[in-house]
Amino acid sequence: MRTSFRMLLLAGTALVSSSAACAEPASLEDRIAALEAMVADLKSELAAERADTDREVVRLETIASTAAAEKPAASASGFMVGDTTFRISGLVDLDAHFTSLSDGAIDGASIARDFYIPGSTPVGGEDTQFTDFTAEASRFAFTAERPFGDDKVTGYVELDFLGSAQGNELVTNSYSPRLRRAYVTYGNWLAGQEWTTFQNTSAIPESASFLILSDGMVFVRQPQIRYTHGNWQFALENPNTDTVNAGARDETLMPDVIGRYNWKGDYGNVSLAGIARQLRADFGPSEDETFGYGLSLSGQVKLGKRDDIRFNLIGGEGLGRYVGLAAIRSAAVDASGQVEAIPGYGGFIAWRHPFGETARFNLGYSGQWADNPDFVAGTATKSVQSAYGALLWDVAPKVTLGTELMYGLRETESGLDGALTRLTFSTKYAF
Repeated sequence: MRTSFRMLLLAGTALVSSSAACAEPASLEDRIAALEAMVADLKSELAAERADTDREVVRLETIASTAAAEKPAASASGFMVGDTTFRISGLVDLDAHFTSLSDGAIDGASIARDFYIPGSTPVGGEDTQFTDFTAEASRFAFTAERPFGDDKVTGYVELDFLGSAQGNELVTNSYSPRLRRAYVTYGNWLAGQEWTTFQNTSAIPESASFLILSDGMVFVRQPQIRYTHGNWQFALENPNTDTVNAGARDETLMPDVIGRYNWKGDYGNVSLAGIARQLRADFGPSEDETFGYGLSLSGQVKLGKRDDIRFNLIGGEGLGRYVGLAAIRSAAVDASGQVEAIPGYGGFIAWRHPFGETARFNLGYSGQWADNPDFVAGTATKSVQSAYGALLWDVAPKVTLGTELMYGLRETESGLDGALTRLTFSTKYAF
């Protein structure tokens, strides 16, 4: 554009000079006509340049908008590597347990020293007391997410240190990570290790320890393939026949089949789940199978403005390891080698009551009862029950201090029973 103005100035100057040099000066009308012609040429040139500039702006904006559409938006948290968003999360957890047993002892390396496992409460021994400090419930997780088609692919891996086969309390308390959850999701599908579809995790009571009221609670993580459609969920999950008999070998062929329906609203949420499973075991020279089934009703329901009730009711035959951390087994094998599913029922209820700005009180009861066949050994668990109270307080963002008192009772088919009383102090930081 500046070039065009310079050309106009030079042309005008040349025209004036030419007119002055002529012997017969041109008329004023001729000079004005010449200038108007040059102005018209300049306007045409400027219009052409403007059109070229506009086309270039449109091209650059198109490139920019296309690149923005192809590049996924960065997450509010996490970091980008190529087209994938990565996030890291976790929990630092220190629990101090003071435990009293009425009838026996728990080995120092047992995972039952770190949290309550109903079937591990000893019976028929002398009373013992001990103290444990543990950070093994600490965990960390990695999430990777990237767009694909009209949806996104998400991968998730979570590890903690509970039940580690490596490490001891002698010097360094060094424990190896163990796999908790590892799955990939796309659209309505999930494949990998995740909480069983038979369980409603929102019903898990809040506690100072790692887990509470597990006696009558569905609690399993395992490999599975799950499909979700609206309120419905369907899954094929890892099968395993756990029997009362020592030496029986699991030879299950069919995966456990689970269906679940979820209700959600202003009141909270409620889930109804059903399970069907093959129970197949080899015991010495014999091999036999039967089938198990069960129903679970669970949820978290609001009570007033801030309180809530969490619950789980279960019943069926051959539920075994799905309830009570395998306190009661799925099946028993008789002397002839026949496999018989063990009926059972149970549940829990817990009340959560927030008060003040960041404190809450939790209170609950849980139990499970089995109808074992007459031929099982007297050491088989007949029932497990527990009750607890916990006080938790958020002293800083995502930092929770807690104290908890729980009492557990286990009874065997022989009539022996044993009790566990545990006082826990905990510090948790989620990130």
